[in-house]
Amino acid sequence: MYLVRSSFLAKRLYPKAVWRENAAHNKLFLTFDDGPIQGITDFVLDTLKRNKIKATFFCVGENIQKNPALYQRIIEEGHVTGNHTYNHVNGWNTHTTDYLHNVAYCEKVLLEYSQQTGGNDSVRSISLFRPPYGRLKRSQYRSLLSNYKIVMWDVLSGDYDKNTSPERCLSNVVNNARNGSVIVFHDSVKAQRNMEYALPRFIEDALKKGYEFDVLK
Repeated sequence: MYLVRSSFLAKRLYPKAVWRENAAHNKLFLTFDDGPIQGITDFVLDTLKRNKIKATFFCVGENIQKNPALYQRIIEEGHVTGNHTYNHVNGWNTHTTDYLHNVAYCEKVLLEYSQQTGGNDSVRSISLFRPPYGRLKRSQYRSLLSNYKIVMWDVLSGDYDKNTSPERCLSNVVNNARNGSVIVFHDSVKAQRNMEYALPRFIEDALKKGYEFDVLK
């Protein structure tokens, strides 16, 4: 079970995190968690390229190491990447010291592979961080704030949920996106079916409504 819109309580717990961008502008911010994954991230990139859209990818360090060419493609096509821990760690179940080390190791991987691909900070911000599952202890949150812009979300597609149909996933984003929405999809195996159905249809609907898409900075 999940909330499509971020809750008031969660925003109170992490008040300095980014939940939504400036509502005065008709912009949406597509974000993708958990990649890069062969075939799945390719689909996302192809869809974005076809629509001339840039997005923000919160990458798992381990997956970058497994798929360096795909990570290179993300960078080369002008998208922004951020830190999603090295191996998708749940902050609630992890000692703060271990969690911070995991994040730091992912950051090392991000920087190393960005340098190898010729990436630069104007394209890839190394200061963005999104906690897997949106779960952070207060101690982890406070420690990360000094070095990272912590990004949560305004709209959760629910693409990863096995009880969510592709049609429901599409409805989640179409009916809840608004000016400044930070929207979460996943370029992961378990989200593939729903994401591949909902993403292109959502983009088409949003563009028809006059929205623009932008990256997080």
